Amino acid sequence: MNRGKIQMRHIQTILTGICIAAMAVFAIYGMRQGLFTDRSRMEALVAQGGIFGPLVFVVIQVVQVVIPIIPGGITCAVGVVLFGAWYGLLYNYIGIVIGSFINFYLARRYGKCFVQAFVKEETYEKYAGWLEKGKKFDRFFALAIFFPCAPDDFLCLLAGLTRMSWKKFGTIILLGKPASIAMYSLALVYAGSWLGGLL
Repeated sequence: MNRGKIQMRHIQTILTGICIAAMAVFAIYGMRQGLFTDRSRMEALVAQGGIFGPLVFVVIQVVQVVIPIIPGGITCAVGVVLFGAWYGLLYNYIGIVIGSFINFYLARRYGKCFVQAFVKEETYEKYAGWLEKGKKFDRFFALAIFFPCAPDDFLCLLAGLTRMSWKKFGTIILLGKPASIAMYSLALVYAGSWLGGLL
């Protein structure tokens, strides 16, 4: 490997570390402020962003995908409530897709130890057997991404440990995510409205 490539890898590692650290700081701040558990506080933060509100929301969505300790369900519902059905789904989609690609990259770049550091051991062991199944994992991954109840964020990390190509991963994410995000987001919104009507 020539000197230029080594320097580029060092730069990539530094930038990756800075981005992860920034997301972790934001995640800690958000958790302390209740942004990820209190819908009204998240809505207030996004509203304060004015014309940059959609960008603020997308960043929040990216962070909740990459930092697995943050509950992600509330953000999908907030997107639809704040921006309406179509724009809400679009911003949810953009943030989740970006976060999914980041997870795939991080797992591929830093390997098994990195993935295990971000998930519970029992969760990793439950799905680790799929790593040796080649194309069977690809089919399992595609189906899991399509349905809203699968642990998508973790599975994107797991996919990064396989031989799956970037092209195949991107195709599965870009085509599979819209349906699952739509089902999940709208289900949360309608469930909240239904419960609100009972109270």
